[in-house]
Formats: sequence, structure tokens, C-alpha cells
Amino acid sequence: MRYVAAYLLASLGGNENPSAADLEKIIGSVGIEVEADKVKKIISELKGKSLEELVAAGTTKLASVPSGGGAAAAGASAAAAPAAAKEEKKEEKKEESEESDDDMGFGLFD
Repeated sequence: MRYVAAYLLASLGGNENPSAADLEKIIGSVGIEVEADKVKKIISELKGKSLEELVAAGTTKLASVPSGGGAAAAGASAAAAPAAAKEEKKEEKKEESEESDDDMGFGLFD
């Protein structure tokens, strides 16, 4: 992914056909070791292609991927109600146990 990002950065910077040296310079500037075979692959795969067309094609592909965001939100709110009820029960039990300690007539630190 970092190699694609470097290619995109170089392209956005005005270089329509970034070279391997351009990508190595960008990636090396943040202290990452460059793998030459990956750089060559990115250069060969994207050479002569319009980035705008590639991004548009990728966007349409991602639009067809189901994300399932709506169902998860409904499930989370439904799960929150029983959790709140359990917390109330725990608080009631704690209050009862504190009262039972008072019935013994002495405390831990007396």
C-alpha cells in the first residue's frame, strides 16, 4: 500500500509518470526501507494509466461491497438495554451486602 501511496503522491505533485527513483525518494524520506521488486511492479502496473480513471473504477467496485453498518448500530443499542439492567441489579446487591455488615455490630476497621 505504501508504494501505491507514494505513486499517488508523486502523481499529485505533478509528475504524470513517476519513476522508481521518485518512489524510492518519497518512501525513503520517511525512513522506510524500499523493496525494489515492489516498486518495479507498481511502476509497470500503473504505467500509462490515468489515475482518475483507476480511482473512479475502484470507487464503483467498493460501492458494491456490503458494509453492514445499519444492522450493527441497531444491535448495539439493543444490547445496551440488558447491560444497564444488570448494572442496576449489581448496585442493589451491593447495597444489601453493606446493610448486612451493619447487622453484625462491628466493622472491619473498628
